[in-house]
Amino acid sequence: MRYPDGGGLTAKQRAQREQVRFEAAGLFAQGVLPPQVARRLRASRKSAYAWHARWREGGAEALRSKGPSGQPSRMKPSWREWLALELEKGPAAHGWVEDQRWTLARISTVIARRFHVRFSPAQTWRILHQMGFTVQVPARRVAERDEDTVTGWIKETLATGGKTVRDQDAWLCFADESGQMLRPPKARTWSPRGHTPCVSVRAAGSGRISLAGVVCRKAGRRTRLIFRALVHHGRKGEKKGFRERDFASLLDAAHQQLGGNIVLVWDNYSHHVDATMRELIGKRAWLTVFRFPTCSPDLNPAEGVWAHLKNSLGNLAPCSIDDLAGLVRTRLKRMQYRHDLLDGFIAETQLITTPP
Repeated sequence: MRYPDGGGLTAKQRAQREQVRFEAAGLFAQGVLPPQVARRLRASRKSAYAWHARWREGGAEALRSKGPSGQPSRMKPSWREWLALELEKGPAAHGWVEDQRWTLARISTVIARRFHVRFSPAQTWRILHQMGFTVQVPARRVAERDEDTVTGWIKETLATGGKTVRDQDAWLCFADESGQMLRPPKARTWSPRGHTPCVSVRAAGSGRISLAGVVCRKAGRRTRLIFRALVHHGRKGEKKGFRERDFASLLDAAHQQLGGNIVLVWDNYSHHVDATMRELIGKRAWLTVFRFPTCSPDLNPAEGVWAHLKNSLGNLAPCSIDDLAGLVRTRLKRMQYRHDLLDGFIAETQLITTPP
């Protein structure tokens, strides 16, 4: 029998199936026929008849699991523990400095260097799946990021912000900005093998959409998303992006919609920290501001909003900047009603573990 992971059943799965067979033995002892046993236990008739034949010959003990079939794996449990630790160190620790990708060939080489046993790519793939490894796209992390600073920020600044939220019965809000051009992000699609699909994009024309959004959370209330979009057509004298007073206007709208004090957390963008912005913040008694540590976009749930938005715009058909602005607003409005999705963006940062 073939299994999706190519490695047969685990010990837990064998125990579960053994329990099903013991239940079948109990039904056989009561005189229940194999077709009825198959229906009750949601098994195939072929299996039920095979269990019945084994039960008649040796009783319930004949249905006990015989353990994993086939030859024992050459990859011993102690080797697997060692391999998991080595893979965490990364390819550079084993001499592959040109990139940071673990391939089946490289992993097989690491095993062979240590234990002098060579596994094929297919065998290595099965071993990794049995160890709980999967193929994943890594998250980008800025090299200049100081992990000690980030850890200290989470323990001190974020804790202080949480205390302020409780004392003021305030909303905890995460703000960020993004943008979208006419050239769409690339996304996967179906195509005949050997024929790479093409997406037509506009080479002429210009324009850009500037976005500013706030993800708002409060215990006992639904998570909210408040955003503003600014369309830039490339015309002379046209505003090219959000300025300090635009941010202040967005925060005023959030304060009005949420109906309470706001504890805001955002990055160190120049328009967030300059004198004009500090003056605007000082005039709003209901607003308390904290800033993320440098090079830590993964701590901001608003980044998840922009990533989800760009993914939904993949392979976008040619359109004008105004058409694109309409699509962007529609996608963001849909997210405003998906509170579970917004909660997922917050949970992804691992900053807040308690449900809203």
